[in-house]
Amino acid sequence: MEPRGYAEKPHESGAKKGQTASGHHPHIMKHIQIILVLALSVFSACKSAPDYGRALPPGAPALLPLGPGDVKPDFSHQWAARDEIMPALDQSLAWAQKKTSAKHFPIEGITVERLQYSLQRFKAALTESKSAAEFNARLDREFVVLKSAGWDGKGGGVLYTAYCTPILNGHTEQSATYKYPLYALPDDLVKEANGEIRGRRTPGGSIEPYPTRRAIEAGGLLSNKKLELVWLKDPIDAYIAHVNGSAFVNLQDGSMLKLGYAGKNGREYTSLGAELVKDKKLKKDAVSLRAIRKWGKEHPNEVQEYLNRNDSFVFFTPIEGNPHGSLNVPVTANRSLATDKRLFPRGAIVYVQGHPGSGIAEGAKADHFMFDQDTGGAIRTAGRADIYMGSGDQAEAVSGSTRVEGQLYYLFVKDNFVQP
Repeated sequence: MEPRGYAEKPHESGAKKGQTASGHHPHIMKHIQIILVLALSVFSACKSAPDYGRALPPGAPALLPLGPGDVKPDFSHQWAARDEIMPALDQSLAWAQKKTSAKHFPIEGITVERLQYSLQRFKAALTESKSAAEFNARLDREFVVLKSAGWDGKGGGVLYTAYCTPILNGHTEQSATYKYPLYALPDDLVKEANGEIRGRRTPGGSIEPYPTRRAIEAGGLLSNKKLELVWLKDPIDAYIAHVNGSAFVNLQDGSMLKLGYAGKNGREYTSLGAELVKDKKLKKDAVSLRAIRKWGKEHPNEVQEYLNRNDSFVFFTPIEGNPHGSLNVPVTANRSLATDKRLFPRGAIVYVQGHPGSGIAEGAKADHFMFDQDTGGAIRTAGRADIYMGSGDQAEAVSGSTRVEGQLYYLFVKDNFVQP
């Protein structure tokens, strides 16, 4: 699915005062104090404002063993949520058992066989344990816990944002009211077998970069090709569909058209919220999907220019049921996670841990098991992950304002529990 991240909240920083020393000239002391304050301000700012978008150095591990000072999470409370966990677990297990899944392994030293057995043993622990304490003890005995290398490559932490399937209103025919289309995948877009975008195939047979959003929109490059799947009445609605990579659209006849992610143009994603903050259209600590919608209604003549700053453009396909993630299995609300699949094992058991007070939106859940079942289109780091929140207005409100700092853990069976 396509990248998310409506909210861009600041990380506050402060400066400590340098202590004075007697015997120095007052002007020298003043300069020393200024230098100390600036130095400590920079140190404090660096310390309190992690660069969650920082890429790992080439060859650096994405998963790290827990260190001597790391406390393993207590998983016992998740035994009570086993009925909620099971559907997403079964999706990962079914995917891991497909022959085609083996092509994605080994990764981070994890083989597809180890993934399969990890999921099987985790399911057994959920279904066979008689109490929360027994469940936690079984995980402790059978599983090794690894943590994401995080934003700094040393396990410094992960920033969680969220995405959803918005429910929008649309029409199957273009009109003066409904004039913003969502498009199907064009024939000239070329993808690798793993889904990576190569570009656009030219009439001469060569491949060139696919046009940007601005070029597509301004040149009408997708018009008159029978690619329009549905028409929306608000460009912000189309933006929301693109950001989340899926949409459920209520049509004029009372039916619902369900659209899932089919591909993108391969261009880099730029956050609309970040651009509005940069131009002082919105305050950094107040960016949310609701705030973006309000700004769009108040400044309709500026909307398209800001949308065009995002070079990325998403294509859709009709689906049945829930949207599928990059494993091509349905994603599950609050149980499916999107990460950088170049770094992390697909389908794996993950434990999402959020730091208290770090921006958990009302209705969002943290400190629970999920499964790594999707790809964040703009996530190219071990320091970011996206939580799927489901569909509808509540999911949209929560996903549009979720920004949670925390840790991300992966669970795999220990070597002595892997089947020979």
